[in-house]
Amino acid sequence: MNMIYKMCILISTIIIGDQVTKAIVQQKFFLGETIPVIDGLFHFTYVRNPGAAFGMFGHSADWIRVPLFFGVPVIACFWLLYLIWTTRNTQKIQCLAYSLIFAGAVGNLIDRFSLNYVVDFLDFFWGPHHFPAFNIADSSITIAAFLLIFETYRETRSQKKENATSSV
Repeated sequence: MNMIYKMCILISTIIIGDQVTKAIVQQKFFLGETIPVIDGLFHFTYVRNPGAAFGMFGHSADWIRVPLFFGVPVIACFWLLYLIWTTRNTQKIQCLAYSLIFAGAVGNLIDRFSLNYVVDFLDFFWGPHHFPAFNIADSSITIAAFLLIFETYRETRSQKKENATSSV
């Protein structure tokens, strides 16, 4: 199967999964309600995030919020589509990572355009520490970041080995 078709299926699956889970949370939970899945470690908690990651800039003036949360992500999505297209045949891990980022960005943009905030609900704790709630779209973006870091490390190691071999 063509790489673009595979990425379209992946992107669609992530966006649909993200939107379905967010809709379930909005229908079944009250804002702020939390249900322990693994008590003290993982909860489902309905949170509305008007900001960026961890709620940053959530209560900023509209002249900051509108370009930052609507304009920049839309432009980034077009750039990501270009990157997906140009890496589809030669750099499969990068293509996968860009597809994951695109899916996550679109999932959160749907929330921003329809609700003016992002629905978060995956809530983790580690002892007294609490990580801000997030969603499937955020998870997709995070996995992509790790893939890009891994691939950059792998390419750097490969280039160092090539340089060491060619200098002998």
